[in-house]
Amino acid sequence: MKKIFNIGTLTATAMVGLLIMSGCNKDWLKPKALSFYSPENTLVDVPGFNSALAACAKTLRDEFYGDGAPMITENIFSEVAVEGTTDKAGPAQNMDIMIKPDAQLNSPDYNRIGYYWKYEWIGIRLANTILSRLPDAKNIKDADKAIITGKAYFYRAYNYYRLVHQFGDVPCPMKEATEAKVDYATVKREVILQRMKQDLETAVQSVPWTSDKGDVNRAACYHLLAKIDLSLGLFDEAIAAASAVINNGTYSLMTSRFGINASDAKKNITWDLHRPENKASSANKEVLFLVTSRLADPGRFTGLDGAAETGMRIMRQTVPWYNGGQIRTPDGKNAMSTAMGVEIDNLAYYGRGIGRCRNTSYHMRTIWTDNTDYRHDTLSGNWMMMENLKYNDVPLKTANNPYYGQRVRMYNGATLLVANGDTIRAWFDWPHYKVFVDDTENNPKQGGHSDWYVFRLAETYLLRAEAYAWKGDFANAAIDINKVRTRANATPYTAADVNIGTILDERARELYWEEPRKTELTRISYIFAKTGQSYNGKTYTASAFSTSNFYIDRILEKNEFYKKQVFTVHGDQYRMSPYHVLWPVPQSAILANFLGRINQNQGYPGAELNVAPLDKIPE
Repeated sequence: MKKIFNIGTLTATAMVGLLIMSGCNKDWLKPKALSFYSPENTLVDVPGFNSALAACAKTLRDEFYGDGAPMITENIFSEVAVEGTTDKAGPAQNMDIMIKPDAQLNSPDYNRIGYYWKYEWIGIRLANTILSRLPDAKNIKDADKAIITGKAYFYRAYNYYRLVHQFGDVPCPMKEATEAKVDYATVKREVILQRMKQDLETAVQSVPWTSDKGDVNRAACYHLLAKIDLSLGLFDEAIAAASAVINNGTYSLMTSRFGINASDAKKNITWDLHRPENKASSANKEVLFLVTSRLADPGRFTGLDGAAETGMRIMRQTVPWYNGGQIRTPDGKNAMSTAMGVEIDNLAYYGRGIGRCRNTSYHMRTIWTDNTDYRHDTLSGNWMMMENLKYNDVPLKTANNPYYGQRVRMYNGATLLVANGDTIRAWFDWPHYKVFVDDTENNPKQGGHSDWYVFRLAETYLLRAEAYAWKGDFANAAIDINKVRTRANATPYTAADVNIGTILDERARELYWEEPRKTELTRISYIFAKTGQSYNGKTYTASAFSTSNFYIDRILEKNEFYKKQVFTVHGDQYRMSPYHVLWPVPQSAILANFLGRINQNQGYPGAELNVAPLDKIPE
């Protein structure tokens, strides 16, 4: 019977609540006073340290869950999506206006940049506490200490990897904070990554290849190491790290039907791979690292902010707002029911969306280059197009309206059948296989509890393909990409097809709502600046990183909203600038650090006060 590394337990919640201060803008600067669950009383044996590691996992997990999940912010700062809330001011659409150091940076109704700044530091502080306390734990065997150390290194490296590709150069505390510290200094991004690389090279010597589902294993450590090697421009080492996972034999791509719907001939392996019940299954050999969320978790009602957990709510975020009165029948009647349980029950299977994370034409259409790809297959129900919905409002049936039960359409001749012309929020396609999470708690359904992938072997292949591509070895890059493509029944690439752009396309097909898209685009932007390699005939430099970079060129090439600076029905405009390659450090954090200097990123107010970042980590 498989075991689950449960991050919803009371002990894990207590560790989060009592090792950190919450509800304050200066949280990340402060230690927590002693209590029953303080480090002195908890970090004394293996179960205590495992509880602290579970708390690290919980800070990582909540990126994917809840209303206005932080993952939306990663997506809308990329080419795959935009913020689709079109009826009010506040959502991150005009980045030039909304994204400032002193703006609202942590609200589902605005953006979640501040969430990342807060909780990635919490994850680092938890890991630092574990690493500082572990040597004094007298009752733990050295072998167990090595495993705990390796897992803590993983969580610390994961959070620093994210921070430096969201915010660039940042402070780098490496020890437990035992008193308030207000003199942090900014450290160079590459210096931090080099230290994380060293830590992960230690971790892969001790962390086991397999572990309970949801716990850290060696494959996850190697996978993260490959990302960091890529970030540092160490392409051969990235290939070696990825190959360690691919060649180990413990993990393999899932290519045969398995799990809860395996006997349903209308479905396929893509559907199976993303069923919530299958993600942590012992039959699933592809998952390297996941986070867990179960309806029956004893601690599920306490989120990191003390709020009740309500599951993923992913359908609410990613599905169009198709039943809010926007869509009309060709004869002008309301088209869609707002209730579940009706004869044609769209809400039961697709959920009640609000269009907050709105796909772009790049993600909906442009990247799908052949019609055999399971991931874009409407016949099996994997991919959902608006035209697959049916007019289902009950008054239509009562009135014997001829359109009842017909497929939804956008136009009646030249007449747009979407109220106020708001096709941004009410009309777009979506990957149903990825975002359908059945929901027994909400009516209408919004997306219930589900485990979620963080690292899969499919991404490991794509990371190795990327490393080969940077080296100019497009033949081997194609081989690795095709492992992913052929599993999805897509046409294989030739070596001539491969470049960094096509690899990003494949990542967008395979890893939606799994990869932190903005983080990965910024990472690749740094590599372009470091290597001087060109994209569409243009080269980049580190000295001009915030004014001319691959990040903005890629987004303006692929995301039509930012490219055309589209207006919403509310009158807001989609805009993005080169300096958004890095997010602003929240002004509250800079002001709280009054005896030191945390640098602000170029393009934002306060950057003129920057000092040279450290080229060595203060120990």
